[in-house]
Amino acid sequence: MDVFIPLDHPAFAGHFPGQPLLPGVSLLAEVLEAVLRDPALSAQIGPAPRLGAAKFLSPVRPGSTLSIRFTESATALRFEVTVAERAVASGHFERAP
Repeated sequence: MDVFIPLDHPAFAGHFPGQPLLPGVSLLAEVLEAVLRDPALSAQIGPAPRLGAAKFLSPVRPGSTLSIRFTESATALRFEVTVAERAVASGHFERAP
């Protein structure tokens, strides 16, 4: 699933002047929105999603396209986010009981 981060995304304002980068919370919001757009994935995390872990590996700059991949396990919905094949984040949401 691909998500384009526009040059004028509001999260870049003040984060950081001259060297804008997408805050981690905004990146996670994009991942969660991608999950919620897919009914099958959304059902796995339920109505009250819980983030089990997140790692931020590389900065995301304005105009980037996030490629988000999901893998399922018995206990979690794992995600990996790349930009132009460069890993930028990974983690997992706990599965709904």
